[in-house]
Parts: sequence; C-alpha cells; structure tokens
Amino acid sequence: MATPHIKAAAGEIAKGVLLPGDPKRAKYIAENFLTDSVMFNDVRGILGFTGIYNERRISVMGSGMGIPSVSIYANELYQEYAVESILRIGTCGTAREDVAIGDLLMAQGCSTDSDINRRIFSGGTFCPIADFDMLKTAYERASALGINAKVGNMLSSDMFYSLVPGNDGEVWWKFGIIGVEMEGAGLYTTALKHKKRALMICTVSDSITDRQGMTPEQREKSLKDMITLGLDTIWYYCEK
Repeated sequence: MATPHIKAAAGEIAKGVLLPGDPKRAKYIAENFLTDSVMFNDVRGILGFTGIYNERRISVMGSGMGIPSVSIYANELYQEYAVESILRIGTCGTAREDVAIGDLLMAQGCSTDSDINRRIFSGGTFCPIADFDMLKTAYERASALGINAKVGNMLSSDMFYSLVPGNDGEVWWKFGIIGVEMEGAGLYTTALKHKKRALMICTVSDSITDRQGMTPEQREKSLKDMITLGLDTIWYYCEK
C-alpha cells in the first residue's frame, strides 16, 4: 500500500495523525509522549511513528515546509491510508501587538497568498476552514489544561521573509490576521476535498515587528504545551 512518499503498510497509521512540520519533532514526540512507538516511514527523511497515548493509537509524522509539501502528505494520508483527522502543530510569526511570543493560536480559517487554490478554483477565492468539532474540542481542552489559546484567521504564506509591516504584507494584519505560517491553507483545503477533519495549532515563536524570537526556555515550555494539547485533542478522533 506504499505511496511515492510514505512506505507504511495498511493498518500501520492510526485514524488520527499529529503533523508537525519538522520530522525531528515527530521523532521527539514519539520518543517522549507515546509508548510502544514504531516507525512506519522514513522516505525522504520524513519520519512517521505510531504509538499509544492514553490507551489509544495515535500517529505522528513530519510534513516538511510549505503548502505543496503538506498537501502531498495530507492527500496520501487521507486517501490511501484512511486517516480521518489530522492536527498540524507548528510555529508561526506575528505582527500583532495583542499576540505575544509563546501564545498558542488556533486557526479557525487560513488565508493565503499562494496561487494554489486559485488554480484549483479557476481563479476564484476559496476560504479553507478548520473542522469545527476539532476546533471546539481543542479550545475546551486548552481551557481545561489552563492554556490561554487565541482563535482567529491565520495566513499561510509562500514567502518566509516578506511579510513585514510597511512592506507588501501589512494589509493582512490590518484585516485581523493573528499569525503567519506556511502550511495551514494546504492542509485545510486537502481535508475539505476529502471530506475529512483538520485543525492547526501554532505556537508564536517570532515577532515580525521587532525581530524578536523565543528564548530556549520559552520554546521548550510552549512547544510542550502545544504538543500536549495536540495529543489531547487528536486523542478524541483515534481508535483504542
């Protein structure tokens, strides 16, 4: 049942997948948060593992960077491996004064400057959104864990260095974008295409306005909060 990018056999991937961009973060999660984890993929350095979290099978796999990469992996997971739910966890930047480094952001929707959706929809503007049930579950879990999470519209950009206030990216912040990253719109569009669930949760790691980033201590604690929230959320969509 292997695909061009995933070598897993049928049944080796759980119904719910946690999807960090960094394959090494997938390995870290498998080694530190899952029990009895088994690697199902290492094609092109994209590591994937399935293990047990609170008595349920959960998979975690890297997605690489950018909309094309995450779209490939999400498509193969949904279509070829019968995955029902994907939860992306990643880092993002912000130019908002009311969003601080270390904050957790949940993407209710994903705007984008990419041409990919315009090509799919013959020049039309498609607005990819999260699965509401997963978003509600994640927000409730965050409250239960004492994690302050902000919900809003995020931007998935094709360009890592361009969205600086005063440059061509300033309009996004004026219209309420809370954070910018590079994958969410691709994941949400792919999920909606296959009638499956998707959600993205990001930790703010960088301020675009003052070029400040997280300290190592902030990164460690904040990413652990995000990983725990991601696992606690995807748990509801996994089999025992």
